[in-house]
Amino acid sequence: MSDAKVNPYLILAIGVISVSTSAILVKVSSAPSGILAFYRLFFTVLLMSPVFFLKYVKELKLITLRDWMFSILAGVFLAFHFILWFESLHYTSVASSTVLVTLQPLFAFIGAYLFFQEKLTAKALLSAVLAVAGSFIISWGDFRISGSALWGDILALIACALITGYLLFGQTIRKRLSLMTYTYLVYVISSIVLLLYVFVQSESLGPYPKEDWIYFILLAIIPTLLGHTLFNWSLKWLSTSTISMAILFEPIGASLLAYWLLGEKVLMTQVLGGMVIMTGVTLFLIEERKLKKLTQVSEVKTDAL
Repeated sequence: MSDAKVNPYLILAIGVISVSTSAILVKVSSAPSGILAFYRLFFTVLLMSPVFFLKYVKELKLITLRDWMFSILAGVFLAFHFILWFESLHYTSVASSTVLVTLQPLFAFIGAYLFFQEKLTAKALLSAVLAVAGSFIISWGDFRISGSALWGDILALIACALITGYLLFGQTIRKRLSLMTYTYLVYVISSIVLLLYVFVQSESLGPYPKEDWIYFILLAIIPTLLGHTLFNWSLKWLSTSTISMAILFEPIGASLLAYWLLGEKVLMTQVLGGMVIMTGVTLFLIEERKLKKLTQVSEVKTDAL
């Protein structure tokens, strides 16, 4: 920590603010969800390409057939995550959508339990129940407003499940490839999937108002490159658990921005449900950290024997 030229917590805070802008940029754009998702990743790929081809292109030789299959699946999941999450913002509020998307750690836990046989503790199960209860509170409040708001909540939950699938498929590949190579590869695949999607949907690639092109580029730069890059930089100085906890503030930042910039009101059910979800996910992350420490101690003792 003392070797860092800039306070890592300050960098982490800037990263959280950066990703919090994503929902706002989607809300103010007039473009369809598929177009928004495509241009977000397309411009991200363009910006990453010089660095990738100068420093990382040789890593493509390390990719196996199984890695290609998993990367394609990850790209498909990421593409439809963006489509459904962006679509959810047309039906429900920024507060509801972003809070529900933060259930991702729990979806990841369920996936790891089902596919990788990771341990399930009573506290982790309790945290999952709390988080699900929070999502029901939000959904019930939105249902009382309109059925379309509830539909937006459902889309956000499906988008959350899809981003979890994207992360699970990348789990094994990331052990052999750098973050840059894996991310670039999946973004390229996801861009191709999104391009096919917009053609099937007969959505036009242009023209769009000048403001929309600015939003496309900002989506690529601020929440995608800047936000996630700062999180990756912070990993050198801060634990994964600390960063995961910080990301839980994204819905708060997004909700405040939506209140100030878009005039969106925050309902009591959203506040209450959000607090319950945050509590559940926080307990889960704390329990996960403890479990990892116990596993590491056990492995050290086994190696010693």
